[in-house]
Formats: sequence, structure tokens, C-alpha cells
Amino acid sequence: MGQSRPKPARLAEKLVGIRSKLELSQNEMIRRMGLSGQLTQNRISAYELGEREPPLYVLLAYARACGGGEFLEHLIDDEMDLPENIPVAPKKSPSKRK
Repeated sequence: MGQSRPKPARLAEKLVGIRSKLELSQNEMIRRMGLSGQLTQNRISAYELGEREPPLYVLLAYARACGGGEFLEHLIDDEMDLPENIPVAPKKSPSKRK
């Protein structure tokens, strides 16, 4: 059996914090992250309640939705708080390379 990696203790709280600061519903957050058709409101709720841990691509989408990949560290490091100001308009994501 493989070892599981430690789960950030404050992750659920931070995911709720991001969505609250952006003043979005769970479904609006899914659209903001560009994950319509991949995520459901129930799944976002489970992440925010700490019942499930989001996969890495979802964490990256949360970080990009609130300003860019630099927010990823704030999400996963329990010793870091979310920045006070989260931009309302996300930065453009980098283009995908072929």
C-alpha cells in the first residue's frame, strides 16, 4: 500500500475564502475556473467542507482564478494566509504549448 501525502489542514477554509472574496456561488466558481462539465457544485461543496481533497489541476485552477499560479503556494501552505486582496479579474492563463 502506498503512503498518502499530508493534506493541508487549512485547504477547505482557504477554498471557501477565495470564493467568498470573489463573491461567487459554487457554480460561478466552476465557470470562473473554466471547469464546467468537469466539476459539479456537489464536488466543490465537498472540497470546501474538507470531505474531499481536490486534485492538483483543480488547485491550480483555483489559484489562476484569483490572480495566477503564485496563489498556489498560499493554498497549500498552512502557515500562509490568503492575501487580503484577491483580484476580481483573473490574469490570463498561459497559452498551452503544442
